[in-house]
Amino acid sequence: MEDFFIAAPFKPSAPKFTGPRPVGPHGAGRPSANGQRPRKDDDGLRINEEITAPKVRLVGDNVQEQGIISTSEALKKAEELGLDLVEITSKVDPPVCKIIDYQKYLYQQKKRAKEMKANSTKVVIKEIRFGPNTDEHDFQFKLKHAIGFLQEGSKVKASVFFKGRAILYVDQGEKLLLRFAVELEEYGRAEQMPKLEGKRMMMMIAPVKKK
Repeated sequence: MEDFFIAAPFKPSAPKFTGPRPVGPHGAGRPSANGQRPRKDDDGLRINEEITAPKVRLVGDNVQEQGIISTSEALKKAEELGLDLVEITSKVDPPVCKIIDYQKYLYQQKKRAKEMKANSTKVVIKEIRFGPNTDEHDFQFKLKHAIGFLQEGSKVKASVFFKGRAILYVDQGEKLLLRFAVELEEYGRAEQMPKLEGKRMMMMIAPVKKK
Protein backbone atom coordinates (compact mmCIF):
# COMPACT_ATOMS: atom_id res chain seq x y z
CA MET A 1 0.00 0.00 0.00
CA GLU A 2 1.46 3.29 -1.07
CA ASP A 3 1.72 6.31 1.24
CA PHE A 4 0.01 9.50 0.12
CA PHE A 5 -0.52 13.04 1.49
CA ILE A 6 -2.97 15.89 0.89
CA ALA A 7 -1.27 19.16 -0.08
CA ALA A 8 -2.46 22.35 1.64
CA PRO A 9 -4.22 24.81 -0.68
CA PHE A 10 -1.88 27.43 -2.16
CA LYS A 11 -2.25 30.94 -0.67
CA PRO A 12 -0.48 33.66 -2.65
CA SER A 13 1.34 36.23 -0.46
CA ALA A 14 0.05 39.80 -0.49
CA PRO A 15 1.98 42.07 -2.84
CA LYS A 16 4.46 44.41 -1.14
CA PHE A 17 3.15 47.98 -1.01
CA THR A 18 5.66 50.48 -2.39
CA GLY A 19 3.49 53.57 -2.73
CA PRO A 20 3.18 56.53 -0.37
CA ARG A 21 2.25 55.91 3.22
CA PRO A 22 -1.53 55.94 3.77
CA VAL A 23 -3.04 58.65 5.91
CA GLY A 24 -4.80 57.11 8.90
CA PRO A 25 -7.66 58.49 10.98
CA HIS A 26 -5.25 60.70 12.94
CA GLY A 27 -3.77 62.28 9.81
CA ALA A 28 -0.23 62.20 8.58
CA GLY A 29 2.82 63.40 10.44
CA ARG A 30 5.52 62.34 12.83
CA PRO A 31 4.11 60.53 15.89
CA SER A 32 4.15 62.48 19.13
CA ALA A 33 5.36 61.17 22.48
CA ASN A 34 1.96 59.58 23.16
CA GLY A 35 1.91 57.82 19.78
CA GLN A 36 -0.64 60.13 18.17
CA ARG A 37 -0.03 61.81 14.85
CA PRO A 38 -0.71 65.53 14.35
CA ARG A 39 -4.07 66.17 12.76
CA LYS A 40 -4.71 68.52 9.87
CA ASP A 41 -7.83 70.01 11.44
CA ASP A 42 -5.91 71.33 14.45
CA ASP A 43 -5.29 74.54 12.52
CA GLY A 44 -6.13 73.67 8.90
CA LEU A 45 -2.53 73.24 7.67
CA ARG A 46 -1.54 70.40 5.37
CA ILE A 47 1.41 68.36 6.61
CA ASN A 48 3.66 65.66 5.13
CA GLU A 49 1.72 63.27 2.83
CA GLU A 50 -1.32 65.56 2.92
CA ILE A 51 0.57 67.99 0.66
CA THR A 52 -0.62 67.08 -2.84
CA ALA A 53 1.32 69.59 -4.95
CA PRO A 54 4.14 67.98 -7.01
CA LYS A 55 6.54 70.79 -6.07
CA VAL A 56 6.87 73.17 -3.12
CA ARG A 57 8.85 76.29 -2.28
CA LEU A 58 10.91 75.35 0.76
CA VAL A 59 11.82 78.14 3.20
CA GLY A 60 13.23 78.28 6.72
CA ASP A 61 16.47 78.77 8.61
CA ASN A 62 16.99 75.05 9.17
CA VAL A 63 17.38 74.17 5.46
CA GLN A 64 20.47 75.08 3.45
CA GLU A 65 19.00 74.67 -0.03
CA GLN A 66 15.92 76.88 -0.11
CA GLY A 67 13.73 77.30 -3.16
CA ILE A 68 11.51 75.18 -5.39
CA ILE A 69 12.04 71.44 -5.07
CA SER A 70 9.91 68.34 -5.54
CA THR A 71 7.57 67.46 -2.71
CA SER A 72 9.11 64.01 -2.40
CA GLU A 73 12.55 65.56 -1.92
CA ALA A 74 11.19 67.98 0.68
CA LEU A 75 9.56 65.09 2.54
CA LYS A 76 12.88 63.24 2.51
CA LYS A 77 14.67 66.26 4.01
CA ALA A 78 12.02 66.52 6.75
CA GLU A 79 12.36 62.82 7.54
CA GLU A 80 16.15 63.13 7.76
CA LEU A 81 15.75 65.93 10.31
CA GLY A 82 13.10 64.03 12.22
CA LEU A 83 10.63 66.87 11.62
CA ASP A 84 7.49 67.56 9.60
CA LEU A 85 6.91 69.26 6.25
CA VAL A 86 4.19 71.86 6.82
CA GLU A 87 2.39 73.82 4.10
CA ILE A 88 2.43 77.43 5.35
CA THR A 89 0.40 78.87 2.47
CA SER A 90 -1.37 77.21 -0.44
CA LYS A 91 -2.43 80.45 -2.15
CA VAL A 92 0.67 80.54 -4.37
CA ASP A 93 2.04 78.12 -6.93
CA PRO A 94 3.98 76.20 -5.79
CA PRO A 95 2.81 76.32 -2.16
CA VAL A 96 5.24 77.54 0.50
CA CYS A 97 6.39 74.95 3.02
CA LYS A 98 8.57 74.82 6.12
CA ILE A 99 10.27 71.95 7.91
CA ILE A 100 9.33 72.26 11.57
CA ASP A 101 8.37 70.30 14.67
CA TYR A 102 4.60 70.29 14.13
CA GLN A 103 3.71 69.20 17.67
CA LYS A 104 5.86 72.01 19.10
CA TYR A 105 4.26 74.45 16.66
CA LEU A 106 0.75 73.49 17.81
CA TYR A 107 1.78 73.82 21.46
CA GLN A 108 3.20 77.32 20.89
CA GLN A 109 0.08 78.42 18.99
CA LYS A 110 -2.22 77.24 21.79
CA LYS A 111 0.02 78.84 24.42
CA ARG A 112 0.01 82.16 22.52
CA ALA A 113 -3.79 82.09 22.17
CA LYS A 114 -4.15 81.38 25.89
CA GLU A 115 -1.86 84.30 26.79
CA MET A 116 -3.77 86.68 24.50
CA LYS A 117 -7.06 85.63 26.10
CA ALA A 118 -5.63 86.15 29.60
CA ASN A 119 -4.30 89.59 28.69
CA SER A 120 -7.51 90.79 27.08
CA THR A 121 -9.43 93.09 29.40
CA LYS A 122 -13.16 92.75 29.90
CA VAL A 123 -15.20 95.92 29.48
CA VAL A 124 -17.03 96.79 32.69
CA ILE A 125 -19.93 99.27 32.49
CA LYS A 126 -21.13 101.16 35.57
CA GLU A 127 -24.41 103.09 35.39
CA ILE A 128 -25.06 106.48 36.96
CA ARG A 129 -28.74 107.47 37.06
CA PHE A 130 -30.18 110.96 37.25
CA GLY A 131 -33.59 112.57 37.33
CA PRO A 132 -34.23 115.64 35.15
CA ASN A 133 -34.33 117.81 38.30
CA THR A 134 -31.26 116.40 40.07
CA ASP A 135 -29.95 118.93 42.60
CA GLU A 136 -26.33 120.13 42.79
CA HIS A 137 -25.43 118.05 45.84
CA ASP A 138 -26.63 114.82 44.22
CA PHE A 139 -24.90 115.78 40.94
CA GLN A 140 -21.52 116.26 42.68
CA PHE A 141 -21.97 113.01 44.63
CA LYS A 142 -22.56 111.02 41.43
CA LEU A 143 -19.78 112.87 39.63
CA LYS A 144 -17.32 111.71 42.29
CA HIS A 145 -18.43 108.09 41.83
CA ALA A 146 -18.11 108.39 38.04
CA ILE A 147 -14.53 109.68 38.39
CA GLY A 148 -13.67 106.61 40.48
CA PHE A 149 -15.23 104.24 37.94
CA LEU A 150 -13.33 105.83 35.04
CA GLN A 151 -10.03 105.77 36.95
CA GLU A 152 -10.39 102.02 37.51
CA GLY A 153 -10.93 101.53 33.77
CA SER A 154 -14.70 101.04 33.68
CA LYS A 155 -17.06 102.75 31.26
CA VAL A 156 -19.79 104.95 32.68
CA LYS A 157 -23.33 104.91 31.30
CA ALA A 158 -25.03 108.11 32.45
CA SER A 159 -28.80 108.11 32.12
CA VAL A 160 -31.70 110.40 32.90
CA PHE A 161 -35.07 108.74 33.48
CA PHE A 162 -38.23 110.74 32.78
CA LYS A 163 -41.23 109.63 34.86
CA GLY A 164 -44.71 110.60 33.72
CA ARG A 165 -44.94 114.29 32.80
CA ALA A 166 -41.19 114.69 33.40
CA ILE A 167 -40.77 113.76 29.72
CA LEU A 168 -41.48 117.47 29.11
CA TYR A 169 -38.03 118.23 30.55
CA VAL A 170 -36.02 116.38 27.88
CA ASP A 171 -33.94 119.49 27.11
CA GLN A 172 -33.08 119.85 30.78
CA GLY A 173 -31.98 116.20 30.93
CA GLU A 174 -29.79 116.68 27.84
CA LYS A 175 -28.08 119.71 29.36
CA LEU A 176 -27.43 117.74 32.56
CA LEU A 177 -25.71 114.90 30.66
CA LEU A 178 -23.63 117.30 28.58
CA ARG A 179 -22.47 119.07 31.72
CA PHE A 180 -21.66 115.69 33.26
CA ALA A 181 -19.46 114.85 30.25
CA VAL A 182 -17.67 118.21 30.41
CA GLU A 183 -16.95 117.75 34.13
CA LEU A 184 -15.41 114.33 33.34
CA GLU A 185 -13.23 115.45 30.39
CA GLU A 186 -10.03 114.85 32.39
CA TYR A 187 -11.01 111.24 33.11
CA GLY A 188 -13.17 110.12 30.16
CA ARG A 189 -14.62 111.01 26.80
CA ALA A 190 -18.19 110.78 25.59
CA GLU A 191 -18.61 108.11 22.92
CA GLN A 192 -21.84 109.66 21.65
CA MET A 193 -24.21 112.57 22.21
CA PRO A 194 -27.11 112.07 24.65
CA LYS A 195 -29.65 109.76 23.03
CA LEU A 196 -33.31 109.42 23.99
CA GLU A 197 -34.70 105.87 24.05
CA GLY A 198 -38.30 105.75 25.23
CA LYS A 199 -38.39 107.51 28.61
CA ARG A 200 -34.64 107.27 29.18
CA MET A 201 -31.83 109.47 27.80
CA MET A 202 -28.37 107.89 27.83
CA MET A 203 -24.76 108.74 27.14
CA MET A 204 -21.73 106.45 27.33
CA ILE A 205 -18.39 107.75 28.65
CA ALA A 206 -15.20 105.75 28.11
CA PRO A 207 -12.08 106.12 30.29
CA VAL A 208 -9.16 108.10 28.89
CA LYS A 209 -6.14 105.86 28.24
CA LYS A 210 -3.25 106.61 30.53
CA LYS A 211 -0.09 107.85 28.79
